[in-house]
Amino acid sequence: MRTLFPAIVLFAAALALSPSGCAAETQTVDVCVYAATLAGIVAAVTAKQEGMSVVIVEPSRWVGGILGAGIKPKQDCPEPRAVGGLTKSRVFVAGNDPPSIRESFARWLKEEQIPVVFEYRVQRVEKDGQRITRIHLECAPPDELGVPAPIAKAGPGRIVEAKMFIDASYEGDVMAGARVPYAVGREPAAKFNEKPAGVGDPTNWRPIDPYREPGKPESGLLPLVDADHGKAKGAGDDYTQAYNFRYYVTDNPAKRAPFTPPADYDAKQFELVDRYVQHILNWAGGDVKKAMPRLANIFPGWRNSGEYNYQRESLVTMAPLGVSRFYQDGDWATRSKVWRQHIDYLRGLHHFLSTDPRVPEEFRKKTAALGLDRTMHPDTQGWPHQLYVRITRRMQGRYILTHADVLNQTRVDDAVGLALYGVDTYPVRRYAARDPKTGALGVATEGNMFIGGARGTGKPYAVPYRAITPKPEACSNLLVPVCFSASYIAYASARMEPVFCVLGESAGVAAAHAVRGGSSVQSVDVKKLQGRLLERGQVLEWKP
Repeated sequence: MRTLFPAIVLFAAALALSPSGCAAETQTVDVCVYAATLAGIVAAVTAKQEGMSVVIVEPSRWVGGILGAGIKPKQDCPEPRAVGGLTKSRVFVAGNDPPSIRESFARWLKEEQIPVVFEYRVQRVEKDGQRITRIHLECAPPDELGVPAPIAKAGPGRIVEAKMFIDASYEGDVMAGARVPYAVGREPAAKFNEKPAGVGDPTNWRPIDPYREPGKPESGLLPLVDADHGKAKGAGDDYTQAYNFRYYVTDNPAKRAPFTPPADYDAKQFELVDRYVQHILNWAGGDVKKAMPRLANIFPGWRNSGEYNYQRESLVTMAPLGVSRFYQDGDWATRSKVWRQHIDYLRGLHHFLSTDPRVPEEFRKKTAALGLDRTMHPDTQGWPHQLYVRITRRMQGRYILTHADVLNQTRVDDAVGLALYGVDTYPVRRYAARDPKTGALGVATEGNMFIGGARGTGKPYAVPYRAITPKPEACSNLLVPVCFSASYIAYASARMEPVFCVLGESAGVAAAHAVRGGSSVQSVDVKKLQGRLLERGQVLEWKP
């Protein structure tokens, strides 16, 4: 795939970007951190500060993950007093727009002299018994929009050998490659005795005929509408909450990058959108001005902190539904396809709402004037370089966080950080459903929850060390601060970037302790680990 820049390596001495090609090379360090998400950056800096030699491997060309691709450092942190360490002192002061945030993190890595290997991703994890000895990397530069390459470039790739590995990726690829057990999708409610778990009730139900030819089931369902899988409430399934881009739009011609329609654009693919637009107009009694806010919920969506996010109260909004489940445990060809689907869906939605005569003219003109703000992401034509991958694999470690933890109904003695948000899941699917009250057939979403709101239960809860470490029989030298061990419901609460960063710092200290002690991660002295974390300013217990 065509790229803007060659593969690059960020060397310890400076942030100089120089071609590295795909030549075979073996690098040996104490700690290898996979992915330059903020959790990965904090983990690497911490390990370096604790006296370890460190390298970061980052599949893309950018640092920071979704921070620097739309989300702000202090977002999703309703109680800053529950956060300490590097997250509070360095991450929270990184800036408030993507360019400045990315620059802040790059500058931080330069200060700490942390090398980053860009545009390489894990191909294979090599183990000796329960211990990872090395990871084999393949060269796979993302394309000009930041979409991951479906197939790596030919060549020998690279190898990183390390004593300890920290998988800080959103996908958990080192964890999976090391054959550490993990879960995907939604568990049934009965598995962990979680009332909100599994299939939920319909949400956003609207009296819209779901069939291509209204009233004729034999004509098939509309595009963008799934068939109901028929599973009972509380049952488990393979769906997972929606992803989307946290993107900026502008009508300023000097900054605007156009939303060009996809090559295979077909207005028939957006028939559901038309029917939903007509439903909104009927609700508004034909008053376009009254309808405009609800039409804007479709596109550009919900304006969060300058950038736009998924509008969970709209039947249709700026991201597709039902496709994230293929990403969560997919190979890179599948992930690339899903990522591209998000781009093409948004481009097609914009084109439909800008040009289709069934859409009110006032809204068409307003939508047509909007394009991506190229100043926020100049390297990728205005598209964020990171899809907001809210959840993928979840390690099945020595302790599995559940809703009971979120509700402060448990007590642990090996806390390495606090989580502090409510159960926040976006819809997993849009499907033909019957109104629970009347039984009428229509279209609804399902899976949307915001239990406890941003402030959660009002009391932050502990994430134990056992939740970021595998079972000893699975792997002895791996720490997982992002795809940590949790149920679908608990992960929906603890999955916030400040928590990932806190756990990244704890993982960095734990890795250093294990290296110095010549021990497994499971054998680290937790009291000594906690003592060092407290010295570094981490918050391990909530004291109102």
